[in-house]
Amino acid sequence: MTTLAAANGIEIAYESFGSPGGRPLLLIMGLGAQLIHWDDELCELLAEQGHHVVRFDNRDSGLSTHLHDEGVPTLGTSSSYLLDDMADDAAGLMDVLGWPAAHVVGASMGGMIAQTLAIRHPERVLTLTSIMSTPGPDVAPPTPEASAVLLAAPPTDREAVLAQSLRTWAVIGSPGFDMDRERILRLSGQAYDRCFDPPGTTRQLAAIMASGDRTERLGTLGIPALVIHGEADALVPVAAGHATAAAIPGATLLTFPGMGHDLPRPLWPEIVSAITKLTTS
Repeated sequence: MTTLAAANGIEIAYESFGSPGGRPLLLIMGLGAQLIHWDDELCELLAEQGHHVVRFDNRDSGLSTHLHDEGVPTLGTSSSYLLDDMADDAAGLMDVLGWPAAHVVGASMGGMIAQTLAIRHPERVLTLTSIMSTPGPDVAPPTPEASAVLLAAPPTDREAVLAQSLRTWAVIGSPGFDMDRERILRLSGQAYDRCFDPPGTTRQLAAIMASGDRTERLGTLGIPALVIHGEADALVPVAAGHATAAAIPGATLLTFPGMGHDLPRPLWPEIVSAITKLTTS
């Protein structure tokens, strides 16, 4: 069941899995993505390992607050907010949940938000897992093909959106694993039906670009950290994962051959095991 929480001046939509008495685990999703992109089955696998899992929609995505009045920023020159604000959203949600601190997992932009949360609120982050993310927007640029699909003009009708999603994941997905067309179409359809707001995604992208590099600040962290990255990631190349792990003192780096900018189902058991090892250490 989706619940709305008032936090940091906005409303945040969230869902939970597992026992409230479990280890608190906050999942932060990436650019333009919604809480449903943390698959139910993956969340259940994490819950089975003793975690109380919460996934949520970032501002400007899903059922959380959309800042429509801010309009569409010009990338590279303006931004309605920063990753700092999105990290404070996560901290505010933790307040509503009654979590003094939590294990935090972020994917892609969600990894950037998770890193920022750990920097701004180190006492709130028990462990940090950064997946297919980067310490800064210029650390390892995407391939030209990945840039093209990221910045492609969005269609408006449902069928065209689903078709574009297939084209996108054919470029940035995992070449070492079969493309799960059924899953892509299902999630893309669900996301379109929950909320379709391309300007919101542009505002999120502007926040990434305006927030700068975190490498030096990541060096101040003193928490257990895990960096997971695909060796075939065209959107955020694996060099960004190496840079993230190098920036965080004592971080563990786990890379997967054939993994692109997604979480292939065959890797879920190993990913869940690695996260659980971190949260129970």
